[in-house]
Amino acid sequence: MNHFFSDVGHELLGLLPALPAVLWAISFHEFCHAWAALKCGDRTAELDGRLTLNPLAHFDPWGAVCMLLFQFGWAKPVPIDPRNFRKPRRDIPIVAIAGIAGNVLSAIVFGLLVRGMIRWTPELFWTNYGLQRVLVMFVLVDLNLAVFNLLTIPPLDGSKLLYYFLPLRVVDSLYWLERRGYIILLALIYLGVVRAVMSPIVRWAFRVIVG
Repeated sequence: MNHFFSDVGHELLGLLPALPAVLWAISFHEFCHAWAALKCGDRTAELDGRLTLNPLAHFDPWGAVCMLLFQFGWAKPVPIDPRNFRKPRRDIPIVAIAGIAGNVLSAIVFGLLVRGMIRWTPELFWTNYGLQRVLVMFVLVDLNLAVFNLLTIPPLDGSKLLYYFLPLRVVDSLYWLERRGYIILLALIYLGVVRAVMSPIVRWAFRVIVG
């Protein structure tokens, strides 16, 4: 029994470097959604207190647990009202892609920081294992969240990109599927399909960014 609790403790300690990366990634992702919605004419997220980098405003318990355990998950969705958009068919995909773009930009910034430290302060970087882990997790978690949300499974952001290209009658069925999409999504996560699709993309992007 003591051995069991010792193993669990080691696992939890191993997750600690990912915690700040998870809190940052989900907060910045949802902030970007809220900011883009505001720029497109909808203040719903701003009035709901979601135009902020405060993680508590965006926290979803199950999504955060999945993010820690699997490096992909979700936050509490930012509320939007498409009726306030200037051009809803155009603006819904813009708001959706804003969160993904924010995570990609964040991964690039932290990746450049890693590159800079390796080049200019290699001794500090290579001798500080904790610093390495934290910085690498910032890149990985941002990339995983971006790629995860690119999946075209409602209600993920990738499905919103289809709204611009699909006929309106098909878009209506996507709205219906959004309310049931989490069941499909969780099944695909459990079966390993999501990880099989995401892993090669994330590995490739990580090599490109960090080198």
